[in-house]
Amino acid sequence: MLTFEELGLKPEILKAILEIGFVEPTAIQQKTIPHLLNTKQDLIALAQTGSGKTAAFGLPVINQIDSDSKKTQSLVLCPTRELAIQIANDFNSYTKYSKKLDVVPVYGGASIETQIKALNKGVQIVVGTPGRVVDLIKRKKLKLEDIEWVVLDEADEMLNMGFKDDLDFILSHTPDQRQTLLFSATMSKEVLRISNNYMNKPEEISSGKRNQGADKVEHFYFVVNGRDKYLALKRIADINPDIYAIIFCRTKRETQEISDQLMADGYNADCLHGDLSQAQRDAVMGRYRKKNLQMLVATDVAARGLDVNEITHVINYNIPDDLETYTHRSGRTGRAGKAGISMAIIGPRDINKIKQLERILGKTFTKAEVPAGDAVIEKQLMAFIEKVKATEVEEKQIEPFINNIAAEFEDLSREDLIKKFVSLEFNKFLDYYKNSADLNQNAKAGRDRDSGRGERSDRGRKGGDFTKLFLNIGEKDNLNAGTLLGWINGLQSVPNGIEFGKIDVQRSFTFMEVESQHEQTILGALNVSEFDGRKVVAEPKMGGGPRTSNRSDRPDKKRGSGFKKRPNAGGDRKSGGRARVKAGSGGRRK
Repeated sequence: MLTFEELGLKPEILKAILEIGFVEPTAIQQKTIPHLLNTKQDLIALAQTGSGKTAAFGLPVINQIDSDSKKTQSLVLCPTRELAIQIANDFNSYTKYSKKLDVVPVYGGASIETQIKALNKGVQIVVGTPGRVVDLIKRKKLKLEDIEWVVLDEADEMLNMGFKDDLDFILSHTPDQRQTLLFSATMSKEVLRISNNYMNKPEEISSGKRNQGADKVEHFYFVVNGRDKYLALKRIADINPDIYAIIFCRTKRETQEISDQLMADGYNADCLHGDLSQAQRDAVMGRYRKKNLQMLVATDVAARGLDVNEITHVINYNIPDDLETYTHRSGRTGRAGKAGISMAIIGPRDINKIKQLERILGKTFTKAEVPAGDAVIEKQLMAFIEKVKATEVEEKQIEPFINNIAAEFEDLSREDLIKKFVSLEFNKFLDYYKNSADLNQNAKAGRDRDSGRGERSDRGRKGGDFTKLFLNIGEKDNLNAGTLLGWINGLQSVPNGIEFGKIDVQRSFTFMEVESQHEQTILGALNVSEFDGRKVVAEPKMGGGPRTSNRSDRPDKKRGSGFKKRPNAGGDRKSGGRARVKAGSGGRRK
């Protein structure tokens, strides 16, 4: 195996990457770096996300940049602003000990005037998203006549996102003698078209087979009825206490709804989709990268170019219509040589899609069983016990209280103390999974589908009268079912134990159901409150009348199970889905 020293990089670059922690080149780096250092031939490199692509093209380009010239010599195009920023940061770290090189990321959602000022000072390398690069070219602020290297990073994703015309425009404004480097996870027809139209007899190298997923990703699928998909998702999360996952949904609406339900059910989750502002997106991604979120629910478009390491699971809530998209999804885990798991929750009719994926990827998908409640309970309990055992004790701080604590427990046996200790953390969780139903679609006929006490979304609860209320706040106030219930949960005048039913969030108003016996209490609390600075008006819906509704309990996730405390509530956004919360039963939503 070649070392970085043997690849021919400059000493100052070697010093920088050694400090970063680079030990030996990855497979794609071993093949790409010598080619780019020794020839001007165009290059197509097929490699998965997380294989070291940025260094594969970045190190040899930086090695050859003329730092004495302020002309733009290299242009790197990528699908998202997050990836553009990441690449620019990586380039800056590679040049830490080199003569000053200016690297400027340009992307939408940020001030174009600030980016123009940076370009006017003269920069050797520009990293950008296609839309913003086109804008800067048309304004004559980004000049490409001296470009020597054009890098198309994640070319297949840029084309899938609809940047075909932008790429054509940009490449048509670059010199014919440039060296074009195309990096892609898959070789689609559109990628081939770009190659045929804008590249000159490119060399093709690969760190794996075409359209093949990461080697260290295991693929599983679960077959359930459509109505049980969300319940299956929760069990998958519960059986993996240390999960750090991306959950892919098909639409923005579904993404928001699943995220709302997870948060309301106590899971440490949030969403990423096209309706979020850039500030909201940045906030979510900041929390996810810091692992303050364990589950990110996202659409394919919103997750394009997402660069996060150590993701343990990719969960396909829906199999993508374009089966090649599955390759991109699964490539979010199993990165940088680490193992990963890709899962799909499917219905019986989707089994043929799984067979197609096996043929496309050349990999075997394992049919897995949605775990039974008993298995989940055991896994969560043991994970909690392991965390307790690993907890560091500050002897000096706790020593003054030991005698009093021991006196309080002196009447309890060791066994009783353990039972109380575990019950304090897990009573509601244990109750939720007691006699839980088998969610697997192939379970024996005639089983009791309603035996899962907390799992049916519309069965298993004692009947009660509900009254529908009208609220003057809605989606335009950044409201959804989860935020509404979290806000109500934080009102001091709302007592514990009140249950809510169906919630329907519309553009400028909301309908919600509350137990009839607590109607006046809730109306009184809401009508003296403000939501995000707006005076709330709540009143009974005319002609709505009380309703009898059945609903079951949901698990109250505890910190011991690996999730942060959230309000015990759930619901759909604008879908008429049901939501239930015992007010005051959980912490406020962050």
